[in-house]
Order: sequence, then structure tokens, then C-alpha cells
Amino acid sequence: MAVVDDDIRVRESLDELLTFAGYRVRCYHSAEEFLSTRRFGEVACLLCDVMMPGMGGLDLLRALRTERSDLPVIFITAHGGEQITTSAMKMGAISVFAKPFNGPTLLKAVHEVIARHPT
Repeated sequence: MAVVDDDIRVRESLDELLTFAGYRVRCYHSAEEFLSTRRFGEVACLLCDVMMPGMGGLDLLRALRTERSDLPVIFITAHGGEQITTSAMKMGAISVFAKPFNGPTLLKAVHEVIARHPT
């Protein structure tokens, strides 16, 4: 499980939530940092912010698809809207959650993704 968000509070919150649910989590402060690992095949699901300095979440998803990675991506965003959600879903995102998100609902989505896309 990977978390990419420029907000340290969100990263820490997601890390705690996912770790408590039994997932091994790696957190990254930027899309560029995550891409530099080149370990997409080792990640069961990516939770990613849409709007970040530098490369945003949609650009990260586009880069992953260019690399032929079918890594499941769930977006979280404080800048939601129908246009962002539609763009994300057309690009292959699993879902988009608005910040602040509901922890149990997000965990349910993660569990479903993991069940459908085992690594």
C-alpha cells in the first residue's frame, strides 16, 4: 500500500488508519518521489492526492499508465468536483474521495480493491 500526499497530516492519518487495518504502508510526499522508487509492482493499491505541488495525482496516474502499470489508484482530494472525478475515472482510477474522508468508507474501498487486484 502506498500513500502519496503533500500534506504530512493526511499522510500520517492514512498511515495510521491503514496500518491499524493490517496493511503495510509506505508514504511519499510527492508524486515524483513515488515514481522514483520504480516499485509499482510491489504496491497493492495507491492512495493519492489530486492536487500537489509539482506533479499532481492525475499526472501521476497518466505516468503510471504510460509505464503500463495497472496499479489500482484511489484519489483523495480537497479540490473535488465533477470534472476532476470524471477525468480521474476516465483515466482508470478506482474512485475519488473528498477530504475530509470517512475512514471506514475509505477502508472498505481499499479492501475491495485488494480483493479484486491481488498482488
